[in-house]
Amino acid sequence: MHYEGNIIRPPSEANSLILQVTTGCSHNRCTFCGAYQGQQFQIKDDAIIESDLEFASVHCTGQSTVFLADGDALVIPQKRLLHLCGMIKEKLPWIRRIHLYANCRDILARTPAELSELKRVGLGRIYMGLESGHEKTLAAIDKGATAAEMIQAGQRVKKAKIFLSVTCLLGIAGIRYSLQHAAETAEVLNQIEPNQIAILTLMLLENTKIGQAAAAGTFQMPDKLGLFQELRIMVAALNVSRGQLQANHASNYFSLDGRLPRDKDDFLAIIDRAIAGTLNLKPEALRGL
Repeated sequence: MHYEGNIIRPPSEANSLILQVTTGCSHNRCTFCGAYQGQQFQIKDDAIIESDLEFASVHCTGQSTVFLADGDALVIPQKRLLHLCGMIKEKLPWIRRIHLYANCRDILARTPAELSELKRVGLGRIYMGLESGHEKTLAAIDKGATAAEMIQAGQRVKKAKIFLSVTCLLGIAGIRYSLQHAAETAEVLNQIEPNQIAILTLMLLENTKIGQAAAAGTFQMPDKLGLFQELRIMVAALNVSRGQLQANHASNYFSLDGRLPRDKDDFLAIIDRAIAGTLNLKPEALRGL
């Protein structure tokens, strides 16, 4: 397989075939993300992708899903993406679903009919980074979308009956807006009603603007207790009718993994133990991206 640069995938794609169809990220301005710094975005040549599919047809027969890397494969024009999904179906007929990252802009660039067309040719899951539902935080981290646009994009994916996973970041609003971030993120999630909510914790990286701001003292993350309180407010305010909630990423101090609304009280009880200091936490050295 032909891979370039950093290959980033969601934790739930650990058993998927990773097919790199773009390199880098077309937005690449989020202040918290250092994954693609200095890497030029491009859509890979069809010849390279076809070569990878030929390889996979012989050596990767055990996977049932394909994840299209890198940062936002939905930026690929509709006609070309349909052709790519067709090639996957032709060369890897055992593949049941195709998954990818997508940013808000690229989702909204697709009509509902175009998303439904992608669903018909195998697109089964979209991962969208919300990070926050707080307007000032979205602007500060240069996410490139408003909360209203995030809601519109998420609802458009759901209407196309594509599984939607939405990620949120604890700590991203800093101390100043921590509580507003938690409450308003939950409200955006309630309006989207994603199939899966994934909650991560901000990791400050030296090669990011927010990491540099933290080092300079102009951005201050909440401490552990503040992060746990932020998480509690967010979870308590969630009112989705049905969906998965996972806060089991390597960046988190402890794990939550279950379904809403069924497990909400259990989630809050675990968080309350963390706030009270009676829950075993992940050592700092074991946390990571």
